[in-house]
Formats: sequence, structure tokens, C-alpha cells
Amino acid sequence: MSKFCRHGTPVERCPICQADVEAAARTPVAARRPRSPGDTRPRSQLSSRGGLTVRREARSDDDGYRSPLAPGLRSTADARRLAQEIGFAAARLEALSGGERPGLYAEIAAQADGEQATWLALLTSLLGPLESDRPFSAIEDVATPWPALPELAAVQFGPRGTHEPGRLREALAAYVRFAQRAGSQQLAFTGDLSWAPQQRFARIYERLALPGLHRRARYDLLVTLGRLGRHPLAAPGLLLTEEDAVTLAAKRVFAIGDRLTIERRARELAAAAQAPIDSLDLALESWARGERITQGFAGASLQGSVELAQAAAMAALAC
Repeated sequence: MSKFCRHGTPVERCPICQADVEAAARTPVAARRPRSPGDTRPRSQLSSRGGLTVRREARSDDDGYRSPLAPGLRSTADARRLAQEIGFAAARLEALSGGERPGLYAEIAAQADGEQATWLALLTSLLGPLESDRPFSAIEDVATPWPALPELAAVQFGPRGTHEPGRLREALAAYVRFAQRAGSQQLAFTGDLSWAPQQRFARIYERLALPGLHRRARYDLLVTLGRLGRHPLAAPGLLLTEEDAVTLAAKRVFAIGDRLTIERRARELAAAAQAPIDSLDLALESWARGERITQGFAGASLQGSVELAQAAAMAALAC
């Protein structure tokens, strides 16, 4: 007989709980046995004989917290963390739009050559800034003039990077062909002159579905180019098209697997939190990761704007 999960769906059919069920099924029996009284190691460090490390999803205890804006959350601590990540991500986008832009973002915005600026933005989105006091150093080390492909043998990736040099080279080569077919990067990102910024974002996002170019890189690239004023682009939603970290986090927060419903609930949360919809892309991934991804703003000062944005998000989530 099927068991029903807290989402009112048979566990084996629930898109949110199914991952936990499958992980439990794959875990060897030995790894599921109770630990000995003297074993104080965290569960995440216990390995099976085959070398498989089992990592359990971090969840706070249910303290009765409920919000229609985030129906998947069951604890005030989780809601507070989400509000904090929304606040940081919103303040980061505000800075990109005209504040103090760090490192390569300032160079992309000021670059006189539009083709080189767009190419540099692509490299930044695909490699991802590092979580260090020099977040753009790895990108600067391999950056090449458009359209020369960089040497990627020993490249470092940030937490949102592609992490596969082979796939990255494939993505860059596919992108060069995409831009050259359009005549230039400028033409490729302009499309139809009659398009509104949100329509242009959605249409170019679809056209960028190239081999090796994953959703987060495409989304981040368009957000970056729009926020830095390089192209008239504005995100119309999260545009979840792959089972990536953002999509999985959104399923947890919004307690549903249907992507149309997730998009609607994400817009409702963003509006209530007075945050741009594109801030949820980074905020959801950082929240699920349990550790903030600063995405180039590791040492940047956003304190005042972060606090205001976080306060608005906390008020919306009543946490």
C-alpha cells in the first residue's frame, strides 16, 4: 500500500520526496544501521564499503512555522535563512545595476568593445566567481579576446561554474557558432527590435540552449548583461528548464514539482518581499546549499542595502 507524504501525494510519485526515497533505496544496508554508542561522526562522514558517502539533506525541526508564500517550509529558521539570502541577492543585483560593481563586473560595464564585454560576461557566468578575496582571478587568468577559445586545462571553477572543462569548451565553441550565425554577439542578443526587455530575455534564453551551456549559466549571463546595461534584458521569471540546484530548491520551498506553479509562486514571493524575481535564482540555491554563494561580491560592501532587503523579505515571510 502506498504511503502518502506531507504534500498529500504517494511518496513514490512526489517530485519533492522521491529523491529522498531513491537515495534511501540506493544506500547499502550497512550504511543505514544504527551507529555504535561511541561513534560520534556525523552521518555525512559515514561511508559504505564501496566508498559511497551518504549526505543527508539539512532540515530544521518543524516548529509550527507556516507561510502561504513558502508552503514547503516548516521552520522559522529555514524561513529566516531564505529571507536573508533573498536580501543579499537583491542587494547584489541593485549594485550590479548601478552601484559599486566589483572586479570584472565593472570592466564588463565599462568596456568600450561590446563584443569583448559580452564574451567576458559569458566566461564569468560559465566559470563562476570564486569564493575568495580574489573572486575573479581564475577568470582573468584564462580570459581571451573574442572569439578565441581559452585554455581550460587547469582552470578553477566557482560554486556555480560548469565544473567540467570538456563540457565548458563544448559550450564556448557552440556559443561562438551561435553568435557568428547571427552576425555578431550584439545582433544575437538584440533579436527583434520590437521585443520588450522581458520578451527578449525569454527568447534569447531559449536560443542559448546550446550543448554544454547549462541553465544557471544562461540565466546568469542574461541577468548580468541586463543589469550592467550591455543589452536591454529583464528576467520575466526563473525559467526553470533543468533539474539543477535552483529547480530542486524551488521544489522544496514551494512544495510542488509543477514548474508553472513554481514560477507563479516565485513571482508572488518576490513581489511580497519587494525583491526582483531574478534575485530568487541565487537566493534559492544558496538557501538549499546552506552556505551563501556571493557570486563575485565576497569582499564587496552591501551592508546597508542588504539589511533593508532582508528586512522586507523577513516581513513578507513573517519570520
